[in-house]
Amino acid sequence: MTWASWPAEAALVQTNWQKVRRLARRTYSMGGGSLLGERETGAPRAPAPTSPLLGRTRKDAMSLDTPDASLAPTTTTEASTAVHRLKEACGGLVTLPGDPTFDAVRMPWNVAAQQQPAAVAVPTTVEEVQLVVRGARAAGLRVAPQGTGHGAAALSARNLDDVVLLRTTALTGVTVDPVTQTARAEAGALSEHVVAAAAEHGMVCLHGSSPDVGIAGLALGGGIGWYGRKHGLACNLIRAVELVTSEGELLRVDAEHHIDLFWAVRGGGGNFGVVTAIEVGLLPIADAYAGTMIWDLIHYEKVLRHFNAWAPTAPEEISSSLRAMRFPPLPFIPEEIRGRSLVIFDGAVLADDDHAEEIVAGFRALEPEVDTWQRVPAPSLIRMHQDPEGPTPAVGDGLLLDQLDEATLQSLLDAVGPDAETCLLMAELRQLGGALRRSPGDAGAVGKLEADFVAYFVGIAPTPEMAALGRADTDRAMAAMAGAATGGRYLNFAEVPVDAATGFDAGSWARLQQVKAAVDPDGMFVANHSITG
Repeated sequence: MTWASWPAEAALVQTNWQKVRRLARRTYSMGGGSLLGERETGAPRAPAPTSPLLGRTRKDAMSLDTPDASLAPTTTTEASTAVHRLKEACGGLVTLPGDPTFDAVRMPWNVAAQQQPAAVAVPTTVEEVQLVVRGARAAGLRVAPQGTGHGAAALSARNLDDVVLLRTTALTGVTVDPVTQTARAEAGALSEHVVAAAAEHGMVCLHGSSPDVGIAGLALGGGIGWYGRKHGLACNLIRAVELVTSEGELLRVDAEHHIDLFWAVRGGGGNFGVVTAIEVGLLPIADAYAGTMIWDLIHYEKVLRHFNAWAPTAPEEISSSLRAMRFPPLPFIPEEIRGRSLVIFDGAVLADDDHAEEIVAGFRALEPEVDTWQRVPAPSLIRMHQDPEGPTPAVGDGLLLDQLDEATLQSLLDAVGPDAETCLLMAELRQLGGALRRSPGDAGAVGKLEADFVAYFVGIAPTPEMAALGRADTDRAMAAMAGAATGGRYLNFAEVPVDAATGFDAGSWARLQQVKAAVDPDGMFVANHSITG
């Protein structure tokens, strides 16, 4: 399917992106269908898994995806009683289904992710986080920590009937210590907040490509960005984490305190507690040679072939991305790209201008119609990729790849090239290698990514019908990459439920399970991709 073949849906979105978002919010808040549930697959959702906390029937950890068949399912009455006990304990911090603001507070950044928790809590202080966690434990409920909700699609595909969604969006403080070259960011702080604060001192954090991704969620799940091939994953620069445990205790976790837990959260994400703040190392970078080159999509094959051959051995001073993009015919999009299909190469080089120009010279030789590469202030990189800001309806998925062989390259061209029939907005290859493929000696659970690229496919989804089309085209694109797939996943880009073990090597996975069993023996915390003890 293509944009042109969607006359009904195109009519709905022929105004501006804000209306697309409002349409998606209205559609999904009215129960317009789960992306991975009955509407798309035609099959009913699985019954609610038994909570290990309701009734305190056992102490060992349980997976949301592998409930213990020996225990009776949680009844609707028990769940209703539990959430009302939580509400009594926490008052206005907790919103329940049926409350006027419930749809607003449960809605993540990805508004197509129709998460339906038993309750939502939006604490404004660490003490309120502790109150909610203790109240949830007393009521026999589990807790899913969530910041912005960019990666909420995987969580929303699962049954959350006994889960309190704990949104950390109100915890937004950022402070910078220029002497120690560190920043402390509360769990709801956005990447752009930390970038701006660090820039006042001529420094940067290891941020991603989107300004409104939470810095905590990005870093705890790994974190790749424009400095990655030179300086590695963002999780490797985490210096400390402040975390509320399943008992409601606040811990400072660092290299000298709770060492196993410190190792686990750096890549293991929100599986071990509610992270209320992180402390990250900063880098003394004031500017970079960076920008964008653009071609019409008819040139995708020649640019893709050059990128595929060049990227794995390119100097590690450059971190870059190649995208095939199909822009919808929406009036708010600049006329020069409205309705067009384009190839976009962007990135950043941490080197002097002469060396940087040598590194990107091969792409310039391909005669892009737009070339903006130049020396720019480091803070500008946070918006260079032009990722959408604000709540956005989308479906997508990603996987790790080795260098593409000829068959896989042809499959990618068939799936997203100029002659492809696809509704995908974006098909991206992000360059890995360099420091992203080296694990420092003090690394956490994810110290490196053993791949040449991470692929990421995205379709916009303002209605469940468009989401189903986007999901089908995403699945086709993912299948096209099978010949180069490493078998591993970068879980920050896994937008559907996957085996979380694929995000780690075997030794790290075994150790993560041990840490989970030690710090959360009842399996109280639920993450996008859950680790079981």
